[in-house]
Amino acid sequence: MPLTYEGRMAVLATRHGKAQALAEPLARLTGLSLHVPEDLDTDSLGTFTGEVARPAPMRETARLKARLGIEASGLGAALASEGSFGPHPVLPFAAAAHEMLLFLDEEQGIEIVEARLSQETNFAALDLDDGSPDLDAFLARAGFPAHGLVLRAGGRIVKGIRDRETLDRAIKQAGDGPLRLETDMRAHMNPTRMGEIARLGEALALRLATPCPACGAPGFGVIRSETGLACEDCGAPTTLTRALVLGCARCAYEETRPRPDGRAAATPAECPECNP
Repeated sequence: MPLTYEGRMAVLATRHGKAQALAEPLARLTGLSLHVPEDLDTDSLGTFTGEVARPAPMRETARLKARLGIEASGLGAALASEGSFGPHPVLPFAAAAHEMLLFLDEEQGIEIVEARLSQETNFAALDLDDGSPDLDAFLARAGFPAHGLVLRAGGRIVKGIRDRETLDRAIKQAGDGPLRLETDMRAHMNPTRMGEIARLGEALALRLATPCPACGAPGFGVIRSETGLACEDCGAPTTLTRALVLGCARCAYEETRPRPDGRAAATPAECPECNP
């Protein structure tokens, strides 16, 4: 019999308002409700502004954050997210957001991760010089004031700037020395990032609502992809995805399925043999 999360509660390890992006899809698709502890110090596992370094890679840090929530709440299941921002790994001069959402059910021995790499981000920075002729253009690109900003002035950091008066005052009070303005990437200060977290929440909820065909555990879904889509002209394998492998979060059951878009071959332009 499939296991479900109907009527269960999980702790959401966050101090940055992520429940607004995650609670609805989880409740609607799985029946799981979220509990957010007060004063849970997730910043002890890293801050975007660098005062605290992330202690481990993204997945391990998300796992540590989830366990922090379990310890604080006494609940057996937890949800945690991590984000990373920087240059796009493929597209030059483009910024990228890498979001990860981890669900941990220690009672059932289940760990599920959904991740997304996207160009949907306002991640940017501006070094301010005398006069700052690019300031207004930067503010428009950053989505200010709907999106918050961070000002670095020497060793001082001012976070959560959401109006022009506060920004101008912070710049004036910073005095001489280098100033750097950055987008505030904390979820409650960044609607664009919150939207990406909501998309991951929908994907995770759909996965939790899908039982394993073999053991009935929730969380059956894509665990990896297989490359090697053949060229339609010469038949050589390419680096494009050929199939998706779906797996259980608890047992060893797996299924291999074709690409969901139905594409059966690569074009010669995508083939390393036809287009070296």
